[in-house]
Amino acid sequence: MGDCKSEHFLRDFYIPSYILVPDLEVEPVSYIPACPVLVFINSRSGGQLGGSLLETYHDLLNKDQVFDLSEEAPEKVLNKIYVKLEKLKISGDGFAAEVEKRLRLIVAGGDGTDSWLLGVVSDLKLSKPPPIATVPLGTGNNLPFSFGWGKKNPGTNKESVKLFLKQVMEAKEMKIDSWHIIMRMRAPEEGSCDPIPPLELPQSLHAFHRVSQTDSLNMEGCHTFRGGFWNYFSMGMDAQVSYAFHSERKLHPEKFKNQLVNQSTYAKLGCTQGWFCASLFHPSSRNIANLAKVKIMKRHGHWKDLHIPHSIRSIVCLNLPSFSGGLNPWGTPNKKKELDRGLTLPYVDDGLLEIVGFRDAWQGLILLAPKGHGTRLAQRYSCAVLWICHLH
Repeated sequence: MGDCKSEHFLRDFYIPSYILVPDLEVEPVSYIPACPVLVFINSRSGGQLGGSLLETYHDLLNKDQVFDLSEEAPEKVLNKIYVKLEKLKISGDGFAAEVEKRLRLIVAGGDGTDSWLLGVVSDLKLSKPPPIATVPLGTGNNLPFSFGWGKKNPGTNKESVKLFLKQVMEAKEMKIDSWHIIMRMRAPEEGSCDPIPPLELPQSLHAFHRVSQTDSLNMEGCHTFRGGFWNYFSMGMDAQVSYAFHSERKLHPEKFKNQLVNQSTYAKLGCTQGWFCASLFHPSSRNIANLAKVKIMKRHGHWKDLHIPHSIRSIVCLNLPSFSGGLNPWGTPNKKKELDRGLTLPYVDDGLLEIVGFRDAWQGLILLAPKGHGTRLAQRYSCAVLWICHLH
């Protein structure tokens, strides 16, 4: 592997502009990069860190291979590049074929940004999707943490970025499960029920489209939507606090300057929403068992009702062994639980979704203890997968 202090180190990541820009003519190339990368940075993430990281990558690599997500949508960028790569391969350009084969993506942002890019790559339906490395630039950073990239915001100077590039080159590939959501809402008797604007969608959803009238999922009297997620999906009070945080950040982005401030604000919102004293501030009629009926599928085509204790006010459906900045709500089931209930350790590629319940935020604090966990409700099965880089 390359030495990040070597003057030739960066050429292993460099992609020439003719590969990336539609109308440029082919250039002679004498060196095939070992790990060509496309870099996507949310310049608004991490306070000032996103913008600083963008400048550093611009200085170290070709500016045409580094993209600011606040200005360019990744779906448009990747569509354009893959169309160009296909044209070059057809014309006999062996270098373009090698770049496509070795390509890796880097995404710097929060979990929402990471999920956005995962969704875009999934929707492209490529025969060989490029592995994705995640830079923890958000508040929770559950996706980067689950794959070994850490949960603290990174350094943005040139040496820190070079070290990260070296780690990207050395990282092995792993699969990650992909989950799909179907949501139905009763149609109003009068007026329209247009899809919620994209910025107002739950952050875990990478895509959210109304199904057509002819789709088999369509149900009379309801508007049906579909989406997907890689991180987690929550219902109840936890989701209420998350939505309050998202709304506050959207209204006052200047207040969310760094990871510590963001986490502190999240905790304060948990207090003001009554999450720490749920039994006092929220009637039992708002408990999950009174609001929703949950079914799980233990084997293909066989659904059964999930028993939810009456005290549960929040349900989290986990795809990762990380939640709320590195905590593991599922924990480590002991041997007896494994035998009696068939519960196993959580993994990102096990085809299982862990469903955990919480009574209030105090129960959530138990996760800070070595063997702490929420109320384990169920594990269920899945099959769709996508590649992601894992730092071991």
